Amino acid sequence: MSSERAPLSAEAMLASSADAVIGIDGELRVTFWNPAAERMLGWSADEVIGGELPIVPPELRPEHGAVLEQVRAGTPLTIFSRRMRRDGTALDVRVSTGCVYDDQGRHAGWVLVLYPREKESQAQTSAMERARLVRRLTDVVADINADLSLKSVLDRITSSLTELTGADAGGFVLLEEDKVRLVSLTHLSGELYGFSASLETSLFGELLRSGKSVLLANSDTRSLEDLIWADLPGLHTIALCVSNAQGRPYGALYALYSRRKVGHVELELLELLASHAGVAIGNAMAYEELKLQRAREQAVADSSADGIAVLDINGKVRKWNRSAAELTGYTFEEMEGKHPPFPIPVAHGDPVKHKNEGGRWLEILMARIPSTDEWVVDFRDITAQKALEEEREFFLASTGHELRTPVTVIQGYAAMLSRKGERLGPAGRQEASEIILDRARALAKLVERLRLGSDVASGEMTLDRVPFDLVELLGQSVAAFRPLAERQELVLDSEGPLCTVGDPLVTGMVMDQLLENALKFSPEGGRVRVHVDVDEDEDTLTIHVDDEGIGIDPGDEEQIFERFFQSGERGDRRGYGGLGIGLYIVRQLVREQGGEVTAHRLTKGTRMRITVPRHRGEDPGPDVVLSETSAAGEGGGVPSARS
Repeated sequence: MSSERAPLSAEAMLASSADAVIGIDGELRVTFWNPAAERMLGWSADEVIGGELPIVPPELRPEHGAVLEQVRAGTPLTIFSRRMRRDGTALDVRVSTGCVYDDQGRHAGWVLVLYPREKESQAQTSAMERARLVRRLTDVVADINADLSLKSVLDRITSSLTELTGADAGGFVLLEEDKVRLVSLTHLSGELYGFSASLETSLFGELLRSGKSVLLANSDTRSLEDLIWADLPGLHTIALCVSNAQGRPYGALYALYSRRKVGHVELELLELLASHAGVAIGNAMAYEELKLQRAREQAVADSSADGIAVLDINGKVRKWNRSAAELTGYTFEEMEGKHPPFPIPVAHGDPVKHKNEGGRWLEILMARIPSTDEWVVDFRDITAQKALEEEREFFLASTGHELRTPVTVIQGYAAMLSRKGERLGPAGRQEASEIILDRARALAKLVERLRLGSDVASGEMTLDRVPFDLVELLGQSVAAFRPLAERQELVLDSEGPLCTVGDPLVTGMVMDQLLENALKFSPEGGRVRVHVDVDEDEDTLTIHVDDEGIGIDPGDEEQIFERFFQSGERGDRRGYGGLGIGLYIVRQLVREQGGEVTAHRLTKGTRMRITVPRHRGEDPGPDVVLSETSAAGEGGGVPSARS
């Protein structure tokens, strides 16, 4: 069987034309009258074929004849005229007239095509309305794209839906994996906002499975009562269209009809709006992602302890994080558009160290962003590091100074014993040996203090906590130092027992250091007084060590407890010596036992004040530890805590 179909005849095509087509021969008799002519004019083909054309009003017959004659003599002609229906009513029409020729090319008649001017007017009106809608769609799209907030974009899309498509209500449904959620609506109850449903059973799911871009759901073909859209009274049609964003389905735009009809124009506009909505949504999503990324970057910058600044190509500030403001004292508002208040490195990876007006030391690094011709400047506070470096240099210099004298003496006497030992005699050798031993003890004491300071700083000391008689321990310390007080009067004017809890050995070391300082910094003599006060309310004991020496400078009361610091004349190592770590060790040891030590200026001299916890027990008995340590033991060194 052949698959080729017979060609359509001209008569069949004319019979199917939507316009009225009439054929007349050279004698002006009707030869063809298609179904559209029957519908438009009221006569059937059987009634008019073979007779004269009945549709021309008498007053327009001259016009009709003139048109036929002009067409036969020349080209087809279209005029606007009036024709009569079978019921006698007049009809304004557009008439297009052309010649019909026989096989030999001779004139055989005319063909008339009639189109009601009423429909033409409707077509013009429809075209004008379509042009208006297109212009409005352009305005709506521009309005949608003007906003980069995703929520605002969705709301603008749904609010323009009813105007453009003639829908009575509408909404936008967001695709969320296997669910859909209503995220924007217009002319519907606000209670529906946020409603979720299964994608599988939703109209959106049906649309995605169909592969189409538009879906119509009609109450004549299915039930709409179980859908949330049934909230719209009289709902009879739902039209929905997919909105693709960034190459994938993002959501669907729903148009709901309860009174108006849905035509192809409405569906076409819905599809165009959904397409433009996808573009706007994609832009909004990209903007939201950019905002999120910037927010993350800002959060990272603000949480950084380093100061971070972004400079433009001219080296002026564009961004300035929280730490930058804290380190420099200048806010972003003060710095925007200005050069940073510190020098900029001249090369990558080449840091600059700078001390700012506030006394902070900053280390400044810079890197270039090639794509934007901007510079990122990172600067951090290195004040503590700088101070540590200075302390280290000071410590090395001080330690070298303190060690040089005893080492020199030991070397000298050792060399003398080696070369001239026989000539010195027993008394000379004994004297040289005692001097070497004395300087060796001084070295041991110095090294012990260095080690103790290291243990205290690293927190590696382990202290005992036992009750002991504080007054007894103070008495032992005072007694040990009396032989060393050549010009000073050293007294203890408190009586015991007064018990505290702590490490007796460590407390003895604290008192030894304070008494040594009191004697050393009282070169002109005077009285050194040790006294204990009892504070019944606070349940503490307070030790006072007062001297009448050179004192401390105003404002240095706290600084003297820092490592390597000495106040005023005390800092003259040629006169007083020392590393400046004794009081640092004292404070750490006292605090480890739950106490506190402070320094106070007197009219003449200094008062060191120590508070320790009081132990309210029985009088000292067999379980109470009595201090057996003294500042200068048998070897003259400082006893060490157990570690």
